Amino acid sequence: MTDGPDTGTQERARAIFRGQVEACLMLGSPFTALFCELMAERLDDTSDFGRRALGWQGDPRTDALALRAAGAFNALARSGRAPELQALYPPAKAGPEALWRGLSAALAGHDRFLTAYLDSAPQTNEVKRCAALLGGALVVARETGLPLELLEIGASAGLNLGFERYRYELGLGRWGEEAAPVVIRSEWRGAPPPLEAGLSVVARRACDLNPLDPSKPADRARVLSYIWPDQADRLRVTEAAFDAAALMPWRVERADAAAWVEARLSEDAPAGRTRMLMHTIMWQYMPDETKQRIASAMARAGAAATRERPLAWLRMEPDGTSGSAAVTLTCWPDGGERDLGRADYHGRWVEWR
Repeated sequence: MTDGPDTGTQERARAIFRGQVEACLMLGSPFTALFCELMAERLDDTSDFGRRALGWQGDPRTDALALRAAGAFNALARSGRAPELQALYPPAKAGPEALWRGLSAALAGHDRFLTAYLDSAPQTNEVKRCAALLGGALVVARETGLPLELLEIGASAGLNLGFERYRYELGLGRWGEEAAPVVIRSEWRGAPPPLEAGLSVVARRACDLNPLDPSKPADRARVLSYIWPDQADRLRVTEAAFDAAALMPWRVERADAAAWVEARLSEDAPAGRTRMLMHTIMWQYMPDETKQRIASAMARAGAAATRERPLAWLRMEPDGTSGSAAVTLTCWPDGGERDLGRADYHGRWVEWR
């Protein structure tokens, strides 16, 4: 057996688990908070999983180590291969000692599976973020009076790419068809978005470094494994979105975001539609060079935009303010950037300016 991780590396990893405890509690998942607390305090280097996690090669925060680990055990519990562990997961309410015994037994019996699961970054495809996308898209549609051509980066399985086909219950109003396959309930604070605006999508494309296919059970299982198991509503909405997306003709393309955006924006923009780039909670995971290339490509395309061929950039991304993400819109040919509001990371609420 090789030597275990050094103390400093282990402590960095444990600090990430401890930090995730607070985030999980804030976002309404006491079970995942307990899982991360146990990992921080009790995981050791006697298993391959423990050595890999505690000796993480790279930045454990940027790489979302705690969420990778939580996803690994949740995937095992959901698979039915570890019924003793599954019995401790929600809706059960296991205490810390019982849960740790189950986690330890899972490590002993399924070390290879759990360790391999750490290879992939989490992809949750949070469908309720569509509430913020809808609000921004309605603003664009009202102001341009044109249908949209959607471009999405970091799209995962593409569940949010069909956001205008869903039904929304926002507290202050409803939007969408009653028979829509997905219903999104999000608390809307502040002024309402322009729900009366005519919104249509005439084209859509998306990319991701690791695209998932909603029609493939393995890809579906992976996304669901990263959704915290005590959040039944998130699971319900995501499963409904998978069912809907599996029937759609589009699929997410495998590509680097910068190269893909540059290629799409180099294509002639048809008159009479608004080309809109959108993304949610993915900007922080990209290298600075990639971000700069995308911003430069948007600026160049924006300089060429006209009233007949407008360009919009809608994003929901962290900006340093704790507990929520900024919803920002830039439209060309005007080129002005607007702070539309803020949104909960999982889309539970939107606060509109």
